[in-house]
Amino acid sequence: MKTDSLFFQLFQKMPQLFFEILGEPAAWGDNYEFHSVEIKQAAYRIDGIFTPKPHTAAKTVIFVEFQFQKDEFLYERLFSEIMLYLAQNPTAEDWRAIAVYPRRSIEQENKYRHRTLLQSEQFQTVYLEDFLGQSSERLGIQLMQLIVAKEKDTQPYLDGLIQQLQGKTDPKTQAIIEMVSTIMVYKFPQLSRSEIEAMFTVSDLKQTKVYQEALTQGEKTLIIRQLSRKLGRIPPEQLSVIQHLPLITLEALGEALLDFRSPADLKAWLKSLDE
Repeated sequence: MKTDSLFFQLFQKMPQLFFEILGEPAAWGDNYEFHSVEIKQAAYRIDGIFTPKPHTAAKTVIFVEFQFQKDEFLYERLFSEIMLYLAQNPTAEDWRAIAVYPRRSIEQENKYRHRTLLQSEQFQTVYLEDFLGQSSERLGIQLMQLIVAKEKDTQPYLDGLIQQLQGKTDPKTQAIIEMVSTIMVYKFPQLSRSEIEAMFTVSDLKQTKVYQEALTQGEKTLIIRQLSRKLGRIPPEQLSVIQHLPLITLEALGEALLDFRSPADLKAWLKSLDE
Protein backbone atom coordinates (compact mmCIF):
# COMPACT_ATOMS: atom_id res chain seq x y z
CA MET A 1 0.00 0.00 0.00
CA LYS A 2 1.42 3.41 -0.99
CA THR A 3 0.77 4.88 2.44
CA ASP A 4 2.42 8.28 2.00
CA SER A 5 0.11 9.13 -0.91
CA LEU A 6 -2.89 8.25 1.26
CA PHE A 7 -1.70 10.61 3.98
CA PHE A 8 -1.12 13.35 1.43
CA GLN A 9 -4.66 12.99 0.05
CA LEU A 10 -6.14 12.86 3.53
CA PHE A 11 -4.44 15.93 4.96
CA GLN A 12 -4.75 17.95 1.76
CA LYS A 13 -8.52 17.46 1.77
CA MET A 14 -8.98 17.71 5.55
CA PRO A 15 -6.05 19.41 7.33
CA GLN A 16 -8.12 19.46 10.53
CA LEU A 17 -7.57 15.71 10.91
CA PHE A 18 -3.80 16.14 11.15
CA PHE A 19 -4.13 18.37 14.19
CA GLU A 20 -6.46 15.84 15.77
CA ILE A 21 -3.78 13.15 15.76
CA LEU A 22 -1.36 15.63 17.35
CA GLY A 23 -3.86 16.19 20.16
CA GLU A 24 -4.35 19.80 19.09
CA PRO A 25 -7.68 21.54 18.37
CA ALA A 26 -9.00 20.40 14.99
CA ALA A 27 -9.97 24.00 14.23
CA TRP A 28 -6.29 24.85 13.83
CA GLY A 29 -6.48 23.10 10.47
CA ASP A 30 -8.79 25.84 9.18
CA ASN A 31 -5.80 28.18 9.16
CA TYR A 32 -3.55 25.94 7.04
CA GLU A 33 -3.07 24.57 3.54
CA PHE A 34 -1.23 21.28 3.00
CA HIS A 35 1.01 20.66 -0.01
CA SER A 36 4.40 19.28 -1.02
CA VAL A 37 7.36 21.54 -1.68
CA GLU A 38 10.46 21.07 -3.83
CA ILE A 39 13.54 22.82 -2.47
CA LYS A 40 15.21 24.91 -5.18
CA GLN A 41 18.86 24.16 -6.03
CA ALA A 42 18.74 20.85 -4.15
CA ALA A 43 17.46 17.35 -4.81
CA TYR A 44 15.02 17.59 -1.91
CA ARG A 45 11.27 17.29 -1.76
CA ILE A 46 9.44 17.66 1.53
CA ASP A 47 6.68 15.05 1.96
CA GLY A 48 4.21 17.64 3.15
CA ILE A 49 4.11 21.10 4.59
CA PHE A 50 1.35 23.02 6.31
CA THR A 51 1.65 26.70 5.47
CA PRO A 52 -0.48 29.34 7.19
CA LYS A 53 -3.29 30.78 5.13
CA PRO A 54 -3.11 34.53 4.55
CA HIS A 55 -4.88 36.75 7.07
CA THR A 56 -5.13 34.09 9.80
CA ALA A 57 -3.63 33.91 13.27
CA ALA A 58 -1.38 30.97 12.31
CA LYS A 59 2.30 31.89 11.93
CA THR A 60 4.09 28.54 12.20
CA VAL A 61 5.14 26.52 9.14
CA ILE A 62 4.74 22.80 9.89
CA PHE A 63 6.91 20.23 8.09
CA VAL A 64 5.66 16.64 7.93
CA GLU A 65 7.64 13.51 7.06
CA PHE A 66 5.80 10.20 6.58
CA GLN A 67 8.39 7.47 7.09
CA PHE A 68 7.28 3.88 6.57
CA GLN A 69 10.67 2.38 5.73
CA LYS A 70 13.90 2.32 7.71
CA ASP A 71 16.15 5.25 6.79
CA GLU A 72 19.27 5.92 8.86
CA PHE A 73 19.71 9.35 7.26
CA LEU A 74 16.15 10.62 7.60
CA TYR A 75 16.91 13.32 10.15
CA GLU A 76 19.97 14.53 8.23
CA ARG A 77 17.78 15.01 5.18
CA LEU A 78 14.77 16.40 7.05
CA PHE A 79 16.65 19.10 8.94
CA SER A 80 18.59 20.02 5.78
CA GLU A 81 15.28 20.45 3.95
CA ILE A 82 13.90 22.61 6.73
CA MET A 83 16.90 24.93 6.90
CA LEU A 84 17.02 25.31 3.11
CA TYR A 85 13.30 26.08 3.03
CA LEU A 86 13.69 28.72 5.74
CA ALA A 87 16.62 30.27 3.85
CA GLN A 88 14.51 30.46 0.69
CA ASN A 89 11.40 31.69 2.54
CA PRO A 90 12.61 34.38 4.96
CA THR A 91 9.05 35.53 5.74
CA ALA A 92 8.35 32.30 7.65
CA GLU A 93 8.16 33.42 11.29
CA ASP A 94 8.43 30.05 13.01
CA TRP A 95 8.62 26.33 12.22
CA ARG A 96 7.71 22.94 13.63
CA ALA A 97 8.50 19.44 12.32
CA ILE A 98 6.53 16.20 12.72
CA ALA A 99 7.91 12.75 11.84
CA VAL A 100 5.18 10.12 11.41
CA TYR A 101 6.15 6.45 11.83
CA PRO A 102 3.95 3.35 11.77
CA ARG A 103 5.95 1.97 14.72
CA ARG A 104 9.04 2.80 16.78
CA SER A 105 11.22 0.14 15.17
CA ILE A 106 11.22 2.13 11.90
CA GLU A 107 12.76 5.25 13.43
CA GLN A 108 16.37 6.16 12.71
CA GLU A 109 18.62 4.67 15.40
CA ASN A 110 21.59 7.07 15.23
CA LYS A 111 20.04 10.23 16.67
CA TYR A 112 22.81 11.48 18.95
CA ARG A 113 24.14 14.29 16.78
CA HIS A 114 20.62 15.67 16.33
CA ARG A 115 19.67 15.39 20.00
CA THR A 116 19.18 19.11 20.58
CA LEU A 117 16.73 19.48 17.69
CA LEU A 118 14.97 16.18 18.40
CA GLN A 119 14.41 17.13 22.04
CA SER A 120 13.24 20.66 21.31
CA GLU A 121 9.64 21.88 21.39
CA GLN A 122 9.86 22.36 17.62
CA PHE A 123 10.06 18.64 16.88
CA GLN A 124 7.56 15.84 17.51
CA THR A 125 7.33 12.17 16.57
CA VAL A 126 4.02 10.37 16.04
CA TYR A 127 3.96 6.57 16.29
CA LEU A 128 0.74 5.34 14.70
CA GLU A 129 0.97 2.02 16.55
CA ASP A 130 0.05 3.94 19.72
CA PHE A 131 -3.43 4.60 18.32
CA LEU A 132 -4.27 0.93 17.86
CA GLY A 133 -6.63 -0.31 20.54
CA GLN A 134 -7.63 3.21 21.56
CA SER A 135 -11.29 4.15 21.75
CA SER A 136 -11.63 7.56 20.16
CA GLU A 137 -14.33 9.59 18.44
CA ARG A 138 -11.72 11.72 16.68
CA LEU A 139 -11.94 10.97 12.97
CA GLY A 140 -8.24 11.65 12.49
CA ILE A 141 -7.30 8.92 14.93
CA GLN A 142 -9.91 6.51 13.55
CA LEU A 143 -8.53 6.92 10.03
CA MET A 144 -4.98 6.34 11.29
CA GLN A 145 -6.17 3.14 12.97
CA LEU A 146 -7.74 1.98 9.71
CA ILE A 147 -4.55 2.64 7.75
CA VAL A 148 -2.05 0.96 10.09
CA ALA A 149 -4.13 -1.95 11.43
CA LYS A 150 -3.14 -5.39 10.20
CA GLU A 151 -5.46 -6.72 7.52
CA LYS A 152 -6.98 -9.28 9.89
CA ASP A 153 -7.72 -6.52 12.44
CA THR A 154 -9.20 -3.99 10.02
CA GLN A 155 -12.90 -4.84 10.27
CA PRO A 156 -13.59 -3.52 13.83
CA TYR A 157 -11.97 -0.17 13.00
CA LEU A 158 -13.95 0.07 9.76
CA ASP A 159 -17.19 -0.77 11.56
CA GLY A 160 -16.61 1.92 14.18
CA LEU A 161 -15.91 4.55 11.54
CA ILE A 162 -18.93 3.67 9.43
CA GLN A 163 -21.26 3.65 12.43
CA GLN A 164 -20.12 7.18 13.25
CA LEU A 165 -20.75 8.35 9.67
CA GLN A 166 -24.12 6.67 9.30
CA GLY A 167 -26.96 9.04 8.51
CA LYS A 168 -24.73 12.06 7.78
CA THR A 169 -24.79 13.69 4.34
CA ASP A 170 -22.73 16.86 4.79
CA PRO A 171 -19.74 17.54 2.46
CA LYS A 172 -17.17 16.67 5.16
CA THR A 173 -18.78 13.26 5.70
CA GLN A 174 -18.85 12.64 1.95
CA ALA A 175 -15.12 13.43 1.76
CA ILE A 176 -14.40 11.03 4.64
CA ILE A 177 -16.44 8.24 3.04
CA GLU A 178 -14.46 8.73 -0.17
CA MET A 179 -11.19 8.54 1.76
CA VAL A 180 -12.28 5.43 3.70
CA SER A 181 -13.21 3.72 0.44
CA THR A 182 -9.86 4.69 -1.09
CA ILE A 183 -8.00 3.34 1.95
CA MET A 184 -9.80 0.01 1.65
CA VAL A 185 -9.06 -0.30 -2.07
CA TYR A 186 -5.38 0.52 -1.47
CA LYS A 187 -5.15 -1.77 1.53
CA PHE A 188 -6.76 -4.79 -0.12
CA PRO A 189 -5.66 -4.67 -3.79
CA GLN A 190 -6.20 -8.42 -4.08
CA LEU A 191 -9.93 -8.13 -3.30
CA SER A 192 -12.66 -7.47 -5.84
CA ARG A 193 -15.05 -4.53 -5.56
CA SER A 194 -17.81 -6.80 -4.25
CA GLU A 195 -15.49 -8.25 -1.57
CA ILE A 196 -14.51 -4.78 -0.37
CA GLU A 197 -18.13 -3.68 -0.49
CA ALA A 198 -19.05 -6.62 1.76
CA MET A 199 -16.74 -5.23 4.45
CA PHE A 200 -18.94 -2.13 4.76
CA THR A 201 -21.46 -3.73 7.09
CA VAL A 202 -23.97 -0.85 7.26
CA SER A 203 -26.38 -1.65 4.44
CA ASP A 204 -28.03 1.75 4.12
CA LEU A 205 -24.61 3.39 3.72
CA LYS A 206 -23.66 0.97 0.93
CA GLN A 207 -26.78 2.02 -0.97
CA THR A 208 -25.99 5.73 -0.94
CA LYS A 209 -24.78 7.46 -4.08
CA VAL A 210 -21.77 9.00 -2.35
CA TYR A 211 -20.59 5.58 -1.12
CA GLN A 212 -20.90 4.02 -4.57
CA GLU A 213 -19.11 6.96 -6.17
CA ALA A 214 -16.39 6.88 -3.52
CA LEU A 215 -15.71 3.18 -3.99
CA THR A 216 -15.58 3.62 -7.76
CA GLN A 217 -13.23 6.60 -7.43
CA GLY A 218 -10.99 4.61 -5.10
CA GLU A 219 -10.85 1.82 -7.66
CA LYS A 220 -9.92 4.30 -10.41
CA THR A 221 -7.17 5.74 -8.22
CA LEU A 222 -5.72 2.30 -7.57
CA ILE A 223 -5.79 1.27 -11.24
CA ILE A 224 -4.11 4.51 -12.33
CA ARG A 225 -1.43 4.01 -9.67
CA GLN A 226 -0.84 0.42 -10.84
CA LEU A 227 -0.60 1.55 -14.46
CA SER A 228 1.86 4.32 -13.55
CA ARG A 229 4.09 1.95 -11.60
CA LYS A 230 4.09 -0.58 -14.43
CA LEU A 231 4.23 1.66 -17.51
CA GLY A 232 5.53 5.00 -16.26
CA ARG A 233 3.81 8.33 -16.75
CA ILE A 234 0.31 7.99 -18.23
CA PRO A 235 -0.50 10.66 -20.87
CA PRO A 236 -3.22 13.13 -19.78
CA GLU A 237 -5.54 12.13 -22.63
CA GLN A 238 -5.42 8.48 -21.52
CA LEU A 239 -5.99 9.46 -17.89
CA SER A 240 -9.08 11.37 -18.96
CA VAL A 241 -10.45 8.32 -20.76
CA ILE A 242 -9.81 6.09 -17.73
CA GLN A 243 -11.49 8.55 -15.36
CA HIS A 244 -14.68 8.37 -17.43
CA LEU A 245 -14.83 4.59 -17.82
CA PRO A 246 -17.97 2.88 -16.49
CA LEU A 247 -17.48 0.44 -13.65
CA ILE A 248 -17.70 -2.75 -15.73
CA THR A 249 -15.04 -1.46 -18.17
CA LEU A 250 -12.88 -0.25 -15.28
CA GLU A 251 -12.92 -3.74 -13.78
CA ALA A 252 -11.93 -5.18 -17.16
CA LEU A 253 -8.98 -2.77 -17.30
CA GLY A 254 -7.95 -3.90 -13.82
CA GLU A 255 -7.69 -7.45 -15.14
CA ALA A 256 -6.06 -6.52 -18.45
CA LEU A 257 -3.27 -4.39 -16.98
CA LEU A 258 -1.73 -7.49 -15.41
CA ASP A 259 -0.60 -8.52 -18.90
CA PHE A 260 0.55 -5.07 -20.08
CA ARG A 261 4.26 -4.86 -20.92
CA SER A 262 4.56 -1.39 -22.45
CA PRO A 263 2.59 1.87 -22.88
CA ALA A 264 1.58 0.58 -26.32
CA ASP A 265 -0.47 -2.16 -24.66
CA LEU A 266 -2.55 0.39 -22.74
CA LYS A 267 -2.97 2.52 -25.85
CA ALA A 268 -4.16 -0.48 -27.86
CA TRP A 269 -6.54 -1.57 -25.11
CA LEU A 270 -8.16 1.86 -24.86
CA LYS A 271 -8.38 2.08 -28.65
CA SER A 272 -10.20 -1.26 -28.74
CA LEU A 273 -13.03 0.32 -26.74
CA ASP A 274 -13.98 2.35 -29.82
CA GLU A 275 -14.13 -0.65 -32.11
